[in-house]
Amino acid sequence: MPTLTAPIERVRESFLAAMAEFRAEGRGDRQDFSMIGSEIRAHADTWSSAEGFARFVAELRAQALPESPRPAGYVPSTTLWWVDGAEYLGRIAVRHRLTPSLLEFGGHIGYDVRPTARRRGHATAMLRAVRPVARELGIDPALLTCDVDNAVSRRVIERNGGVFEDQRGDKLRFWVPTG
Repeated sequence: MPTLTAPIERVRESFLAAMAEFRAEGRGDRQDFSMIGSEIRAHADTWSSAEGFARFVAELRAQALPESPRPAGYVPSTTLWWVDGAEYLGRIAVRHRLTPSLLEFGGHIGYDVRPTARRRGHATAMLRAVRPVARELGIDPALLTCDVDNAVSRRVIERNGGVFEDQRGDKLRFWVPTG
């Protein structure tokens, strides 16, 4: 049964396979502003070595600490991976606070499910499992956004109690209770 866990080294082979799947669908190019896209651009060259992957895992874990260095405009965030044994299925991140840009377009929580694991309820289950984490961080409700044309993500958010607020540009904005 899949569970949320802090990033871990033991799923490296499955993680690499998942990143290859994301790349095959065009993720990681300069127009991909998602978490997965930025991680592919910044770290893909180092994932092939165990040491490089260990550094990546440590960096992800450190992003939750307020004192960790991060690029301008980035906030502390808790990244968790959705795994089943040694199988990496996806990731979800909780941003600890909102910047003006996150309030408009990004929200508190973002997630990705690897392409070969989609349409099995993983995104809905991940979001359900991370809501108490957000609550522990003092977030209630949490803002989630999705593209206007992403009906699957909209259903995931609504299945987790998301209440539609509005549309801003090509993003739909929802508030999801964390308690």
